[in-house]
Amino acid sequence: MTGMSITTAWTIAPEPVDSPVAAALWREYYTEVSDRWYLLHEGRRTDPAELEREITAGKGDRLTPPRGLLLVAWYEGAPAGSAGVRLLDAATAELTRVFLLPGARGRGGAALLVAAAEESARALGAARMILDTRGDLVEARALYARLGYAETEPHNDDRYADHWFAKNLS
Repeated sequence: MTGMSITTAWTIAPEPVDSPVAAALWREYYTEVSDRWYLLHEGRRTDPAELEREITAGKGDRLTPPRGLLLVAWYEGAPAGSAGVRLLDAATAELTRVFLLPGARGRGGAALLVAAAEESARALGAARMILDTRGDLVEARALYARLGYAETEPHNDDRYADHWFAKNLS
């Protein structure tokens, strides 16, 4: 069949870490992951003042060129998620802040976002991607395993990390 084209509702593009789009997505990200942790461990939602401190402290300055990048996933023209990549050394990149808004989940965007992050890591020179996540983020752990990430020994001492993953990018 000639003239056939495949289109997708997803677009993934770099975004400045200090943009209003990035700020809005990070607010959603921090709210969800923080609330999930506090509800599980303390039976409460995140204190608003604490949430503001976390958002302010995690502005994403490590996700700026030339050693990092913030990617935003757009679904049908609206911002729907993000992922960050930062080069740790000449061969290793870290995948961080992978997040989709609840209304955008289940549509294949997470795999596309991770694939774009891997491509960006390769462009930065990385041959390996690492990441960490929490035990309660079962959806994230399933996604990483499905995308070829293998669970490894800890590569950091992040107090919230329970699981560490790695994937060769070559």
